Amino acid sequence: MATPHSVADPVPTGAPMGNLAANDGVTPMPQSDLSRPNLYINRELSWIEYNRRVLEDAADPRHPLLERVKLLSIYNSNVDEFFMIRLSGLKEQLQSGVTEAAPDGLTVSEQLREIRKALEPLAIEQRALFTHQLSPALAEQGVRISELAALRPAEQVALKDYFDREIFPVLTPLAFDPGHPFPHISNLSLNLAVTVTDLKEGERFARIKIPSVLPRLVPVQRPGSDALPTAAHRPQTFIWLEQLVAEHLSALFPGLEVVESYAFRVIRDADIEIQEDEAADLSRSVEASLLERRFGSVVQLTVETTMPVRLRTLLASNLRIGPDDVYAEDGPLGLADLSELLRLDRPDLKDPPFAPRVPHALRSAGEDVFEAIKRQDILLHHPYDSFTPIVDLIQTAARDPQVLAIKQTLYRVGSHAPVVDALMEAAGQGKQVAVLVELKARWDEENNIEWARSLERAGVHVAYGMVGLKTHAKIALVVRKEPDGIRRYVHLGTGNYNAATARVYTDLGLLTCNPELGADASDLFNYLTGYSTQSTYRRLLVGPVSLRASFLERIEREILVHRASGGGRLILKMNSLVDAEIIQALYRASQAGVTIDLLVRGVCCLVPGVPGVSETIRVTSIVGRFLEHSRVYYFRNGGDEEIQLGSADLMPRNLDRRVETLFPIEDPGLRAWLRGDVLDAYLRDTVNARLLGADGHYSRVTPAPGEPPFDSQASFLTQGGSTGGGSYP
Repeated sequence: MATPHSVADPVPTGAPMGNLAANDGVTPMPQSDLSRPNLYINRELSWIEYNRRVLEDAADPRHPLLERVKLLSIYNSNVDEFFMIRLSGLKEQLQSGVTEAAPDGLTVSEQLREIRKALEPLAIEQRALFTHQLSPALAEQGVRISELAALRPAEQVALKDYFDREIFPVLTPLAFDPGHPFPHISNLSLNLAVTVTDLKEGERFARIKIPSVLPRLVPVQRPGSDALPTAAHRPQTFIWLEQLVAEHLSALFPGLEVVESYAFRVIRDADIEIQEDEAADLSRSVEASLLERRFGSVVQLTVETTMPVRLRTLLASNLRIGPDDVYAEDGPLGLADLSELLRLDRPDLKDPPFAPRVPHALRSAGEDVFEAIKRQDILLHHPYDSFTPIVDLIQTAARDPQVLAIKQTLYRVGSHAPVVDALMEAAGQGKQVAVLVELKARWDEENNIEWARSLERAGVHVAYGMVGLKTHAKIALVVRKEPDGIRRYVHLGTGNYNAATARVYTDLGLLTCNPELGADASDLFNYLTGYSTQSTYRRLLVGPVSLRASFLERIEREILVHRASGGGRLILKMNSLVDAEIIQALYRASQAGVTIDLLVRGVCCLVPGVPGVSETIRVTSIVGRFLEHSRVYYFRNGGDEEIQLGSADLMPRNLDRRVETLFPIEDPGLRAWLRGDVLDAYLRDTVNARLLGADGHYSRVTPAPGEPPFDSQASFLTQGGSTGGGSYP
């Protein structure tokens, strides 16, 4: 089937995406001009375009209703993280007097202006989506989010009882006057700004924090029931917690008149800095740094549109922010909390469940995982293939008397981690177990500190990562004594050792006992847990020691092969493409005539389709049921095809400031399956795919005339798996 190149109606034009080539009628240019600003899309604005695609999917009626609610929740949590990390970083640059422009030519202050210009219409759009589409559709399905005033008297009485019993004891009114300093407003907190008055003191201000320990969506008791219904009951009505608190504020201020109350929300800088060079104990340093998230500088204040100017000014002044940091929104703030609705027992409103497959090679009766891996390399494609074989590998190794040692990296494992349990069991069985737990994995620091301590208590040798580098590589090594000597079994992956995300992220993992990959794994763990200046490996590409140079060499090789014999082809699948040096290498490859497909889920700073520069480059983004997380790098190499999988995106942080791995797929059958089935399916997608234009905006891909729509993720759910290496039936 031909790769579709037609597109639907273009996405409405939003903010400018930097100084793009398509906007100034650029003509073919020599290679020396490849650093021109108009050949780069601004990173922050490209991220906003990615989140726009998430919002578009939330508006798409082909998705089940609660899946659309989930996508709207994800959109909002993404925006929160963007403010906490990316926008806060720009503000720090501005305060530090940074004058260097981004590769696209925008200064820091220009980026801040364009970010606000891009986000404001999206905020209106997502609010309208919730108010006019999702909320009415939920009500039609018996899931109603109501205004308190619209409830029946008996329901209001039941809610008053719930307020008195469950909410009132948790609330703490904090006054602001000459005797009370302005209260600290914690990160991501939802609050009520309240004014009260009495005859003696006049009008006074107080703040009420809406407790995050209680459900934000409060279920409404139906008349005649003895208790508040659970979220599984249907039909079901909810009200917002802050509305219930606002209705009963008089209980918090007895003897005073409550004049008004308005909701507001604060986001703070959460990009913690860990002083590794000065830390005697990295674990304690990370713990101390986590506290900074609560007290970082404010980067956004969101208020209800009805809040009067005097209260907005009071809040902004005491939070030490300017008017550009204040955003006004209609309706409930912080819609990421809509995720609470996903607990509803409504399978009719969710994606149909599926059972992940187990490869045939691992299902053979009477054969353990070691025998299966010894017979052939096994490639797992999550979530379509089960995560269980990875846990089984560690559990089997823990109980096998022939296993001598287990080593593994852990980046994000979640709060419930069967892999960690298996590692602790292995230590209890007397194995030598060494684990590198990356304490600096953003948003997982606390989980990882707890896991590190649990592993240490179980007798595991735990390393905390390397000074100045995050360990992002996904690798597990089992050393086993066998009749013919020591054999090393290795798992290498593109995703985390997290059983929960393995059901919703697309990732690839290789189980192998290839001697060279095993030797490389041993050398890599020695580098991670000890002292090593090793810069070359047999088969692995390792960052930061050799990854950048090795990747650039492969692009240059494709250029040379194409010039000599034609047929140059690159297919690169990743989360983000930001690195300017890699982008320039891809421009040179395009100028040489190499055909290039880039499957970039999120941020892409490369401009495709520029005459004389990137005419042969096509950039596609896929946003669907599953989060596209796998990194697959294909080089045709004159027919001697090479495919590298791994943990690294093409970003400066991955190439230069993280320990990353890319690993080759040696089995010809597995390579053929990855190229002909997996990558080809993504390139043929006309349901989830959007095409990047030279203006920095994306448009939906549509089928060629006469062809039916094709959904790559749906096809992976229904098809068999790889036939390469005999690993699937």
